[in-house]
Amino acid sequence: MQYRPLGRTGVQVSPLCLGAMMFGPWGNDDHADATRIIHRALDAGINFVDTADVYSNGVSEEIVGEAIKGRRDDVFLATKFFMPMSENPNERGGSRLWIVREVENSLRRLGTDHIDLYQVHRPSPDTDVEETLGALTDLVRQGKVRYIGSSSYSGSQIVEAQWASRERNLERFVTEQPPYSMLVRGIEEDVLPTTRRYGMGTLSYSPLSGGWLSGRWRKDNASTPTSQARPSARFDMSSPANQRKLDIVEDLALLAEEAGMSLVEMAIAFVINHPGITSAIVGPRTMEQLESYLPAAELSLATDVLDRIDQIVAPGVTVNPEDNSYGTHELQPAQRRRA
Repeated sequence: MQYRPLGRTGVQVSPLCLGAMMFGPWGNDDHADATRIIHRALDAGINFVDTADVYSNGVSEEIVGEAIKGRRDDVFLATKFFMPMSENPNERGGSRLWIVREVENSLRRLGTDHIDLYQVHRPSPDTDVEETLGALTDLVRQGKVRYIGSSSYSGSQIVEAQWASRERNLERFVTEQPPYSMLVRGIEEDVLPTTRRYGMGTLSYSPLSGGWLSGRWRKDNASTPTSQARPSARFDMSSPANQRKLDIVEDLALLAEEAGMSLVEMAIAFVINHPGITSAIVGPRTMEQLESYLPAAELSLATDVLDRIDQIVAPGVTVNPEDNSYGTHELQPAQRRRA
């Protein structure tokens, strides 16, 4: 596997990052099986693992921590904070009060004395970015965290955070984690040019668009999926936008077949072939899923294939606006009218 620079940090990471959201009650609650999947990923050359405190309320971190015992130095370990961990209103968000407590919880669950990449899971409209960056800077100086990153920030929020770091002499976000796939291309307009301008690594999540590009949902089998981790509105098959997605998936599946690869392989290769993407986060629930993802790391899409994808879904377009709901909130129509 060919490794890539993580922005300008000097760290080298694999083009596929193992996402751990599906390890635990949200997905695969067989800890031994999840451990086998993690070990297979590491053996295949993946050196980058991403989880979060909220995934199965900490169980994912515990599974990852157990799985990498004895191999910690082989893993660039990332986790995230921000989402609610209880009904307590202070056990969430980007405040110093929460960050300095929750990092200790994540370190304990992961069974490690440091986190390589600690990321704020979402931007907060009611917390100064300096508050969050200040607490994270202290964690870096204490040696508990090596690098810090953001997730689902808009271009303007990335710029604001970079400016605050420079003006206040604080650690800066060296990575951004946005959604990106052949169906969700909104970040091509603003986020990707911004991260490249600031020399950040971009770690895209949902390269299979929540399963839409796995071949699981096709026009002849379009039942609405259910999952604790997936908002149902994004999978409402009665929605005109999702009906359009079903048509597009058929076109993309045909293109993949003509190009001699699976739809899954083409979807992941599309993401990691973009020069602005460092790693695509893949989140298998089963060993079979992981095995279907691995070949994409070695694929390079021909120009004519990329051109055809652009014809099916134009650059910068997200087919269903609901798929942008995790990120650029201020760019949504309602926010433009009423913010």
